[in-house]
Amino acid sequence: MKKEWQILQPDIHLVEKLCTILNCHPAVASILINRNIFSSEDVSNFFNTSLNQLSPPFSIKDMDVAVDRILKAMARKEKILIFGDYDVDGITATTLLLEFLHSVDADVSYYIPHRIAEGFGLKIDHISDVAMPNGIHLIITVDCGSDSHDAVKAASDAGIDVIITDHHMISDTMPPAVALINPKRNDCPSGFHDLSGVGVAFYLLICLRKKLRDTNFWQDRPEPNLKNYCDLVALGTLADMVPLTRENRILIKAGMNIIRSSHRPGLNALIEVCKINKHAIDSDDIVFQLAPKLNSAGRIDHASTAVELLRAKDIKAARTIAHSLNRLNQNRRNIENKILTEVNDHLKNNPHLLRKNTLVLVHQDWHLGILGIVASRLTKKYFRPVVLITTADGIGKGSARSIPEVNLYEGLSACSENIENFGGHPMAAGLKIKTENIDPFKNHFENIVSHMAKPGDFIPKIAIDYKLDFVNISDKLIDELESLKPFGIANHEPLFMTKKVNIVSSKRVGNHHRQMVLEQKIGKSGKTFNAIQFNVDTRIPLKDNFDQMAYRLRWNRWNGRKNAQIVIEET
Repeated sequence: MKKEWQILQPDIHLVEKLCTILNCHPAVASILINRNIFSSEDVSNFFNTSLNQLSPPFSIKDMDVAVDRILKAMARKEKILIFGDYDVDGITATTLLLEFLHSVDADVSYYIPHRIAEGFGLKIDHISDVAMPNGIHLIITVDCGSDSHDAVKAASDAGIDVIITDHHMISDTMPPAVALINPKRNDCPSGFHDLSGVGVAFYLLICLRKKLRDTNFWQDRPEPNLKNYCDLVALGTLADMVPLTRENRILIKAGMNIIRSSHRPGLNALIEVCKINKHAIDSDDIVFQLAPKLNSAGRIDHASTAVELLRAKDIKAARTIAHSLNRLNQNRRNIENKILTEVNDHLKNNPHLLRKNTLVLVHQDWHLGILGIVASRLTKKYFRPVVLITTADGIGKGSARSIPEVNLYEGLSACSENIENFGGHPMAAGLKIKTENIDPFKNHFENIVSHMAKPGDFIPKIAIDYKLDFVNISDKLIDELESLKPFGIANHEPLFMTKKVNIVSSKRVGNHHRQMVLEQKIGKSGKTFNAIQFNVDTRIPLKDNFDQMAYRLRWNRWNGRKNAQIVIEET
């Protein structure tokens, strides 16, 4: 699919001002301005990422109520149940609360539902079949619960209190929980709407620890350093693809430092399995290596396997679980590729489907746990909202993914008459639908999205941060780019453009990658760099040059050495 190149052009006076403040390359100043970082205060907030820069979390609505109820449960020795989601955000949030509450001698256990058999969120059956038989007095949800109206009412009727901690979109009608901690509440003044589920849970711990301090709880025992939990926060936050704005950037940077010196056997074992240098691990390693393996537990088997890995105290046991997750992840990839092949074959035979602004596909035998990943890949390939549904016994369950210009949550809300229920975010959601409503939903969703968006919204765009000649690339520039990490949503890895680049040499790496030596000549002088291009059709012969090239600049670290490397994105 052809992409539209957009060259960002920040105000030259602002660029010069930031260059003076930071003593940095103009490219770095331009990148910061492109991220809406203009002033000395903005720069200070971006680069000063110590944990004491976090905003006070007691501004989150219902936080004080939740803390008081947990303290009461501890004092009364009541049984507490942590109820989590089955993705990495939920897994890490579950582990976080479980470890802290265990450390303060609370009577606590956890439960994560099976993705296929039970689905997302707290349900009435969990009250009758899990909480009541086990004598639970207090349920604390993590990364779920904002739409669990019936289950929370059932718990209340049974004399069980519920505290909801969540970050998903929430309706104006809220469940009758003792406390509902969700920064996306319309009446929440905190401004922490970008937090992940584990981020919200971490803020609960900050407040809980402070309240315990106020009651002299730590007088006879060491007060825990919550920084040591930030490895879990970084994992969940990066895996959930939330914007890496102020709070999240602080939490992730602290967490990455903890991971690099990790005391957690489970993480160390998983890093070993992934063959990552722990001391040089970065956000890409988490997003593309660790997170998929942790997620595979909930997708293919049961998410409790991942929780037990993160809680493991023995490295030998941790390695056994890590290898098990690696096998599950390979199985996940095989299933994913099978579904992708089926979808692509179907689209070849039905090309009219790609003339629409949405893509809604249904199949009886698709694995529900894999549909979200496949939907993401199809959204990237065809650049339109994608909904994949698998059916059984008259009910369809599915995953949906969207493009930046189309708010998926609003689109599905407008189709609520066709859907049994749904939940999620502007870019990702899950849904349940009766099979007889699928065709009406397809038409309704197509009409809604077509009215929500403009034709140009369905053209993928490449945002170029800076036009750069090879002669201006230096080791210092790449070091300065590294200081902008972690990269992700709202702080994407910078993209550069260079024109008239010669290909000195090229060779295939694996089946789908190409390694090159590139040269740009200006006048009689030239400069060369090693380059790599991932996921390309290596059967197509290369020309002698690229008219223009969009790329990223990185250090290629190998055997204790590092060399500048160009990673080609588009030509």
